[in-house]
Amino acid sequence: MTALNRVPSLMARAGTASALTIAAVSGSIVVPGIASEAAAATHATKALKIAASKKGAPYRYGATGPSRFDCSGLTLYSFKKAGKKLPRTAAQQYNRTRHITASSRKAGDLVFFHSGRSVYHVGIYAGKGRIWHAPKTGDVVRLQKIWTKSVWYGRVK
Repeated sequence: MTALNRVPSLMARAGTASALTIAAVSGSIVVPGIASEAAAATHATKALKIAASKKGAPYRYGATGPSRFDCSGLTLYSFKKAGKKLPRTAAQQYNRTRHITASSRKAGDLVFFHSGRSVYHVGIYAGKGRIWHAPKTGDVVRLQKIWTKSVWYGRVK
């Protein structure tokens, strides 16, 4: 039985103590919004590790894995293995994420490269200004420094 299930009976004995105080004393605290952020972080961390595990996999236009990828194929594959569904293309993925600022980006967020209003490339943020991505034909999945300021960031919901 969780602390939240016991709160009504404890409240009767505790008098003026709040449910949050009782939950804290019992070892369980539920704060709205925190659980969903933690779950998103868990999925993002898993997706980042999955993308990194594909280091060296060849780029192939339209490929979604498990051994060849294009940019959005790598992000789709990584998040699918981490338990989250994304649409197929970089632009569709951008439209499906929660848009965030560069200052609030975290490892596991998506990095969208754009020209004007058109998204043309996507990778998974690895921290320290670097991404895991499948760059282009003739290249392989790799970790690379972000090379432009023309990027937007998105967090998978």
